[in-house]
Amino acid sequence: MIDLFGRQRQCLRIMGHHFVRDKSLLLRKWRNIVYFGVLMLVMSAQWPMINYAIYYIDNLELATASLSICFTNVLTVIKISTFLSYKWRFVALMTKLETMYQESKDPAAKKILKTANRSALMMVKLYWMSVCSTGMYFMMSPVLKILWSQIHKTEMVLDLPMPMRFAFDIESFPGYEIAYIYTGLVTLAVVMYAVATDGLFVSFAINLVSHLKILQKSIEENTFLKSDEELHGDLKSYIEYHNLILSLYNELREIYSPIVFGQFLMTSLQVCVIVYQMVTHMDTILVLIINITFLTSILLQLFIYCYGGEILKLESLMVGISVQISNWYNLKPSHRRMLVLLMLRSQREAIIKAGFYEASLANFMAILKAALSYITLIQSIE
Repeated sequence: MIDLFGRQRQCLRIMGHHFVRDKSLLLRKWRNIVYFGVLMLVMSAQWPMINYAIYYIDNLELATASLSICFTNVLTVIKISTFLSYKWRFVALMTKLETMYQESKDPAAKKILKTANRSALMMVKLYWMSVCSTGMYFMMSPVLKILWSQIHKTEMVLDLPMPMRFAFDIESFPGYEIAYIYTGLVTLAVVMYAVATDGLFVSFAINLVSHLKILQKSIEENTFLKSDEELHGDLKSYIEYHNLILSLYNELREIYSPIVFGQFLMTSLQVCVIVYQMVTHMDTILVLIINITFLTSILLQLFIYCYGGEILKLESLMVGISVQISNWYNLKPSHRRMLVLLMLRSQREAIIKAGFYEASLANFMAILKAALSYITLIQSIE
């Protein structure tokens, strides 16, 4: 079985990253061409989607169907751009967490890390299957419709995986085939980058949380009935360990700040248009199921960030609680002051925040409540 860090390396390779800086100028240029080629491919899909929405502006059902996909595409552009800007910082963060895992000698600490890594790996796998299934559905749906029409000898409808309108004819050969292949490549890039960036985030967050738990356990189980030299060494190691965890948290927050902002903004817009699609197609079971599936996939992406941000915030506060319930009363006043500094620092929550958006379960629930409000509002208007 591939371990969590092996899965992280796979995620980075999916995005085209290699872990050794190329000495050859030619190779560096080639890799940059690949990186920016994928970015340009995804960005180029914006115009056909916008063109489709403008063309059907008088038909809100068709226009909103295009906008929901368009917002997903914009989010992917943000994720690719962020990765291109911080790709070596992604690698450095992963390498540091892997080194900390390998250098851990305490059996209890190792057990906590292994348990956390197994849960992170499971979440990444489930998320992978969910996003890939959604992408596969969009790709196979037009093919299945064509096969169905041929079997039943009905009029053939040439749909694309995504609602797009091109400048050339897509109703005949080879226009449709070209448009389908192009749309398929865009879909593949969207799925791969979504899985990679989101999977990396949740694995980073769970790893940091496990280190916070190890720190808490060490403080709580220490009797502090030791010599002054040993006590000073223990307290110093706690402070250094805490500072290291916080520095890694700050790095995670900085490199994911644009993605978190984009995720919240685009998801809020997507919820509006998908809910409109759902309410206006209540009498069409197949379309309703498709919209519910797509909405679930979109909300799952947001949940990944909200869950990671929530557990980081809670466990960072728990460090101060662990100091309060520890055997601190066995310490001398000079040593107690060191613990007080640790406790005071832990009162500042480790929040994953971008602009006015905070990655937390409370904000995730707020978006769910807003979706329910939109359903009620649209139904009353209809």
